[in-house]
Amino acid sequence: MNNCYRYRVSGRVQGVYFRATTRERALGLGISGWVRNTPDGPVEVLACGEEAKLAELERWLRRGPEHARVVSVEREPADPEVCRGFEIR
Repeated sequence: MNNCYRYRVSGRVQGVYFRATTRERALGLGISGWVRNTPDGPVEVLACGEEAKLAELERWLRRGPEHARVVSVEREPADPEVCRGFEIR
């Protein structure tokens, strides 16, 4: 059974290829969902998949791509959305 979580990643996470690399990582893990910038600075991620794969994605979100500086990652359960693949919004 798949779970879904909504993540809010704060720090220097916009303008550092965070969305593109999150998409690549999620697709590689077989996770569906989306990633988007928020107007107030953080990046928001909706991820649905197997618990072990979601845990691996969350570990990656806490580091981010090379030029990111992640300060915090908040996670909350989310209602499943019908998503095909993983998109950048």
